Amino acid sequence: MEYRGLAQFQQSVDKAFFSGEPGGNARTAVFPSFSSTQYSIFPGFVDVHVHLREPGFSYKETIATGTAAAARGGYTAVCPMPNLDPVPDSPETLERQLDIIRRDARITVLPYGAITAGERGEVLADMEAMAPCVAGFSDDGRGVQSPDMMRAAMVKAKALGKPIAAHCEDNSLLKGGYIHDGEYARAHGHRGICSESEWGQIARDLELAHETGCAYHVCHISTRESVELIRKAKAAGVDVTCETAPHYLLLDDSMLREDGRFKMNPPLRDKEDREALLEGIVDGTIDMVATDHAPHSDEEKSRGLEKSLMGVVGLETAFPILYTYLVLPGVITLERLVGLMSINPRKRFGIPLEEGDFTVWDLKAEYRIDPEEFLSMGRATPFAGYPVKGRCVMTVHKGKTVYLHQ
Repeated sequence: MEYRGLAQFQQSVDKAFFSGEPGGNARTAVFPSFSSTQYSIFPGFVDVHVHLREPGFSYKETIATGTAAAARGGYTAVCPMPNLDPVPDSPETLERQLDIIRRDARITVLPYGAITAGERGEVLADMEAMAPCVAGFSDDGRGVQSPDMMRAAMVKAKALGKPIAAHCEDNSLLKGGYIHDGEYARAHGHRGICSESEWGQIARDLELAHETGCAYHVCHISTRESVELIRKAKAAGVDVTCETAPHYLLLDDSMLREDGRFKMNPPLRDKEDREALLEGIVDGTIDMVATDHAPHSDEEKSRGLEKSLMGVVGLETAFPILYTYLVLPGVITLERLVGLMSINPRKRFGIPLEEGDFTVWDLKAEYRIDPEEFLSMGRATPFAGYPVKGRCVMTVHKGKTVYLHQ
């Protein structure tokens, strides 16, 4: 798992600690400031899909609280999505967001610019002017419905050397659904969202990516068909990467509760979908794990499955959940998890591993997920109460301590 910057990471760790075995991406060393306890040291994690809600929705989250939560989760870089108010679709609207980032962010925050003006899908945003300041382009929260519009966006993104990060959702197939169109929905009288609403648009976009040569990234995949389509496209040479989220890897619709903390978009699918996603993680079809951290107010998440807003938080739980339920049982290795959470997203989105960028974990610490301890303003997580191993004790960004467990 080579990546330009790992050598500097190892050097910065060696400077910080009295001892530690050289080499490797997941390091164990002795912290002089933490008596003689052993801790594991990793390159700072990167989440390429978060919602920091500012500007426009600061009652849900702010750049300050969101990046504090990210640092507590071991992240030193995040990429917030553009479904904001105003939508960052021009240099002027993007600057509103960048001003807050420069003032309040604890870690690197590299935002996305919108694909279309106002995320309305009608005309392209000012992609060229925004390109130097963004990770890529996305209309996250909405699928780009027009194939001609997506083709034009891909041609422009290709010319600018930036990826398209696509929220794939065919509005014509939604039919008022809000959870997966599966057994739970039918048994409890809920309106379902069919899997094709996701994978159908992925299939369309993969053809466009093959045609245009665009760097194409698929957001939060949740279905077995999505995994297979992307697997075949990679084999055919399409420049495609994808992400999934911890909740899709560990939960399915048989585990739903009549509670807003189980509602997100895309929804939790069925057991066969979850198993296909795990296979995609193991065989490398899925390149990275992103949280789709999407905080809402307590009131917005207290209306049950039907009426709660879609979205859950995840920055502070991703690593302990995945370490406990994927690494410790032997589904994937610890090195693979570090690749999914740090190395691969950095490669795809051109986010350098800065000297002095690392996170320190006590992998023996045992506790239960308690949303009341979150630094995020959001509290809705389907993992509340889950027993986990692994606690972040420190995160360092560019040589500065940005989180320290008390």
